Amino acid sequence: MYENHKKHVINYAGKELVIETGKHAQLANGSCLVRYGDTVVLSTITASKEPRPGIDFFPLSIDYEEKMYSIGRIPGSRNRREGRPSDAAILVSRVIDRPMRPLFPHDLRNDVVIICTALSVEQDNQPQLAAMIGASIATSISDIPFNGPVAAVALGLVNNEIIINPDAAQRAVSDMYVTLAGTKEKICMIEAEAKQVSDDIMYDALMKGHEEIKKVCEQIEKIVSEIGKEKFSYTSSAVPQEVYDEVAGIASEEMKQAVLAVDKTVRDTKISELTAKVNEQLGEKYKDNPSYIADSLYKLEKKVVRHYLLHEKKRVDGRSLDEIRPLYSEVGVLPRTHGSAMFQRGQTQVLTSVTLGGMREVLPLEILDEAETEDRYIHHYNFPAYSVGEAKTSRGPGRREIGHGALAQKALEGVIPSEEDFPYAIRVVSDVLMSNGSTSQGSVCGSTLALMDAGVPIIAPVAGISCGLVTDEEDPDNFEMMMDIQGIEDFFGDMDFKVAGTHKGITAIQVDIKVDGLTPKIIKKAFEITQKGRIYILDEVMLKVIDKPRPELSPYAPKIITMTINPEKIKDVIGTGGKVINRIIDMTGVKIDINDDGTVYILTVDQESGDKAVSIINGIVNDLEAGMIFNDAVVTRIMEFGAFVELVPGKEGLVHISQIANERVNKVSDVLSVGDKIDVKVVEIDRQGRVNLSRKALLSK
Repeated sequence: MYENHKKHVINYAGKELVIETGKHAQLANGSCLVRYGDTVVLSTITASKEPRPGIDFFPLSIDYEEKMYSIGRIPGSRNRREGRPSDAAILVSRVIDRPMRPLFPHDLRNDVVIICTALSVEQDNQPQLAAMIGASIATSISDIPFNGPVAAVALGLVNNEIIINPDAAQRAVSDMYVTLAGTKEKICMIEAEAKQVSDDIMYDALMKGHEEIKKVCEQIEKIVSEIGKEKFSYTSSAVPQEVYDEVAGIASEEMKQAVLAVDKTVRDTKISELTAKVNEQLGEKYKDNPSYIADSLYKLEKKVVRHYLLHEKKRVDGRSLDEIRPLYSEVGVLPRTHGSAMFQRGQTQVLTSVTLGGMREVLPLEILDEAETEDRYIHHYNFPAYSVGEAKTSRGPGRREIGHGALAQKALEGVIPSEEDFPYAIRVVSDVLMSNGSTSQGSVCGSTLALMDAGVPIIAPVAGISCGLVTDEEDPDNFEMMMDIQGIEDFFGDMDFKVAGTHKGITAIQVDIKVDGLTPKIIKKAFEITQKGRIYILDEVMLKVIDKPRPELSPYAPKIITMTINPEKIKDVIGTGGKVINRIIDMTGVKIDINDDGTVYILTVDQESGDKAVSIINGIVNDLEAGMIFNDAVVTRIMEFGAFVELVPGKEGLVHISQIANERVNKVSDVLSVGDKIDVKVVEIDRQGRVNLSRKALLSK
């Protein structure tokens, strides 16, 4: 049945990576099962037989699927099925996509779908790495055109030692986590989070990781030479050269002027007018192929922009190659939020707000290759259509928004204070109001300002910047790089190299490319450019607005009072079914979180309510002693001989009729009623543990 079944063993950073082909998902164009220790991932690729009509892009879809059975769990949804992809799964799909997409033919219009399914997961051997390599192998051995293979590794930094593919214990103490992908010749993708790691150490780690990638690519090439299929031919979507030449003859000179505008809207208007002019002259001639004119104008605009950058060292908005657009920032923009800021760079504008909450509001996470954990720092990013002048309704965050929010979260997570120093859950929301290049890095800058405005004692302020690349197609060693790319340079350029960091070092990297990879020379220069840029933004703009976190929280932010109790007393404070703790919350209006170690966090809008909650909890966990005074104790029962009073939830005592008032009391109900709040003093705890109270002792005579 499986006469084509083969097992291939790859040496993967000192471990065996077993690749099975010819057995699973045989009807796909290409497939393989990857075993990495006890981690097992199935990778498949399929392509439509015909191109999709009427599109001007390569329709590639990549999905990373998580199966909860892979870690021996039943999904928590109502129907116990896996639901929509988690944010973590979407981020893995993106890191598979970014290095592979540029290696497919740009003129291919057949639908291509890659699906990587995590079937079994061991924490020490991460499934996303197996998925990235599996996707590359499945594609390389298939009949689908692809200029691979690619491979990937993870990089850690433990005790200043660079670790390739760190295990779970190493990841827990690592100062960085980098996902790196590349071909045998170049680096194709970088995704990193770090704790202020220096640019030099990060560069050295990338170079070390690429050496391992080269070895894996060579081993994949051997598999391809053994079982790879012949690549199919396809109908190219490229515009015929004679059509392009005709359009360029009409529009070339005007296009050179049309793209030269500082304002994006002015530039777009000029190009729209030029498009109308060309359509008026050639529309009838090419009415059977309406995309020819649009595609030719796109190609012409790209050629003009790249020529200005590469050969004239000129940017369309008049800046020098290392010049950042005008910057503006302010804090305290929104009066009722706990912290807020706006950051603007050219026509990229981001509004960020901060909300502080208790530890019960942390975000629970369930990531297949990590122990069950949670996020107390949450960063959300929104990109409404109006930010680019489009008339579309909001449909919730897409993959791009999730990816950009995750990048900003990585950039700042390393400088967020510990729970011990700042026991709050923190939610940051970045709303993009205008977009013309690198909104994710604008989010990083605005979020730093908003956190400091909120009084969050961050370890160091973080700024982010991106740089772009234009290479000479005929001479790869001839290239130019630009700081702070705007939308048109990102669109027509070869790279978006985003780096966030502090004065001390890097906190996050994300690199998108449209070419077949980056050389060490390009990466080295990108680090130099982005380091210069982020320091400039910090010193010249951000720190002049607010140079350190505010010493006090917003009056609208909850105040946290921390106390410690004996862990054995936690059950007394919580009570059966939460009865006691809910009573305390109802009585005081505070929120209460209790850790297993006995640390109690009391969130309150005012000090008086917090102090009252502290007093109640102390009353519950501490033994009663004669002389203790309780204010606002509640009368719970009226008896002939006295009144029973609840001192704190779960503890009660008796005020004898003789201890109710200075004067003689004939009937308890003449003075007290159920629900009354009175001040009492503990006068005695008898041998049977009964608590005798006195109201009389606290009354003036």
